[in-house]
Amino acid sequence: MIDERWLLILVQVPSQPSRHRVAVWRELRRIGAVPLSPGTWVLPVHPAFDDGLARAEELVAKGGGSWTLVDAAPRNQGADTFRSAYEAARLEEWSEFMADCGKFEQEIAKEISREKFTFAELEEEEQSLERLRRWFRELKSRDVLRLPQAGKAADHLARCVTALEHYASMVYEVTLPQ
Repeated sequence: MIDERWLLILVQVPSQPSRHRVAVWRELRRIGAVPLSPGTWVLPVHPAFDDGLARAEELVAKGGGSWTLVDAAPRNQGADTFRSAYEAARLEEWSEFMADCGKFEQEIAKEISREKFTFAELEEEEQSLERLRRWFRELKSRDVLRLPQAGKAADHLARCVTALEHYASMVYEVTLPQ
């Protein structure tokens, strides 16, 4: 369990040009911050977020906005509100990731059923698996609550690896006969 201290991120960026505001939002979402209301985001206190917070602060400055970090240790149900919002965002990400793993496995099964055993297809599927691996690392880096869904997602990813290894062996067997 993590320390139940939270960061409130108070951000104000002029609405025009919108690229600055959007860049800040993207960076905050990328590191895992969750919006509570317009201009107010929450994030658990954890060193994993320090670099991303620094990047977001730079983006706010470039956009001519204001940036305030507030250490928050809620005394009442606020901690539950923060935790619930953060947890819900992570659960949604893990769910989406696992759905994409399922699509990857279906794609491999489809290629096998079509007997599409080409190096070009194998390379495409290898790239898809690498994308899933990068995504998993990103999600894992911001899952400081250590949710059980991370383990389930790791299992899904392992099945994807196994499916690709099986497909690769078939491609090599068909295209490079002994």
